[in-house]
Amino acid sequence: MTEILTPRLLLRRWQEDDLPAMAEINADPLVMEWIGDGSVCDLEQTAEAIERWEEDWDDEGFGLFAVELLGSGELIGFAGLSVPEFLPEVLPSVEIGWRLGRQFWGQGYASEAAHAVLEFALEDRGLDRVISICRLGNDASENVMRKLGMELESETTHPAFGFPLRVHAIDLTEYA
Repeated sequence: MTEILTPRLLLRRWQEDDLPAMAEINADPLVMEWIGDGSVCDLEQTAEAIERWEEDWDDEGFGLFAVELLGSGELIGFAGLSVPEFLPEVLPSVEIGWRLGRQFWGQGYASEAAHAVLEFALEDRGLDRVISICRLGNDASENVMRKLGMELESETTHPAFGFPLRVHAIDLTEYA
């Protein structure tokens, strides 16, 4: 079982009892504002998503980690790696992403988890480059990308929804 410890977080594979907390995060319109078309997800949709995320681990050898607070064991969201199939122009790139419950924003958790995922990508999975994609205007995510050392690589349009996207990248061979 793949686990990563940071000073405040445990990144781990998904467990059945994670579903209610992740469904609550996915049901928050402010959390989902920048995800896909901005629609919230219900319990069933979240269960299907977690199942896909776990399948990615089997298929790709990486995936989205459940992120929990070390002190309390509370699930606060996810961070990890995925293949951004929704944007064929960037393939075969691997994307780093994160989603945290709103009560956990602004405390450095996303950056802490994402730094750990970058180290995992380089040291455990041997990736030499990682991208991150966000909608134009998602300043909080772009701030995390800058903290990771990522640089704006291109701007494009979401093929399904038509809104502008920014693609950031980092060469992990230069990552320190």
